[in-house]
Amino acid sequence: MALVYKTNLSLLLLSLFLTFNLASAQLRRNFYAGSCPNVEQIVRNAVQKKAQQSIITIPATLRLYFHDCFVNGCDASVMIASTDSNKAERDHEDNISLAGDGFDTVNKAKEALDAVPNCRNKVSCADILTMATRDVVNIAGGPKYDVELGRLDGLSSTAASVEGNLPHPTAGVNQLTSLFAKNGLSLNDMIALSGFAHCTKVFNRIYSFNKTTKVDPTINKEFVTELKRSCPQDIDPNVVINIDPTPRQFDNVYYKNLQQGKGLFTSDQVLFTDRRSKPTVDLWASNAQLFNQAFVNSMIKLGRVGVKTGSDGNIRRDCGAFN
Repeated sequence: MALVYKTNLSLLLLSLFLTFNLASAQLRRNFYAGSCPNVEQIVRNAVQKKAQQSIITIPATLRLYFHDCFVNGCDASVMIASTDSNKAERDHEDNISLAGDGFDTVNKAKEALDAVPNCRNKVSCADILTMATRDVVNIAGGPKYDVELGRLDGLSSTAASVEGNLPHPTAGVNQLTSLFAKNGLSLNDMIALSGFAHCTKVFNRIYSFNKTTKVDPTINKEFVTELKRSCPQDIDPNVVINIDPTPRQFDNVYYKNLQQGKGLFTSDQVLFTDRRSKPTVDLWASNAQLFNQAFVNSMIKLGRVGVKTGSDGNIRRDCGAFN
């Protein structure tokens, strides 16, 4: 019985591996060279304009990309608006804090592409989000890198599909590692890709950690005072706060903050307190260049998750609605 189980499991893993690689094999640089040769410059111009209008554009677009790829794969399913008959991903409670500027960035880039006759409805919203994410990283002073393109837009978006697929604020390293591994991402990828959040997500760390200790003992005391000032107990639960003190600048401050006990969530701080991830946090806190390279490698891997091909996807005329 065990032998049969192992054989079936091996066949299943092989099938998943082949499916993943066949789908991601369609991705390549300069995918639109024949159909929309100026696609990257058009998107970049639109993103730069949006970033000049709102400082939230950079972190909002980055977070939108992560939330998209981790649920149904990088297929822009997070962009779909809910209807009377379908509650979409973006309205799940884990996505409520996604800033509107991220969605607007993709829509503005889509409008710019559609204004060019030979590009109209030729570029998927999933690829637009991928390019826009690369561009905001660069605008913020982060590393330049080439993106693989050729994704189709997904045909499904439900709030139910979000459940259990996004990192939880209270998760430990084991849970986080398992979640990332499910998407073909390693421990280092997890640390590299680990923003904004609702105040309610941090209440347990600063007001009611457990019966004997009201405040999480791993959190910096000065940081607790700062968080309580930003998030009083009677605050509107929809108020959003920022994890990163330098949201307009791509840097390794996140890791330096973890060394000082200033991780916003338990799932942030645990990266420094767990012996498996601590060496990497220390390394990237002291060497921004190594972090930049690791981030690029992880972003490219993330972009290959759940790629839609053939009849599994299409190119949407409106990024917020199915064709």
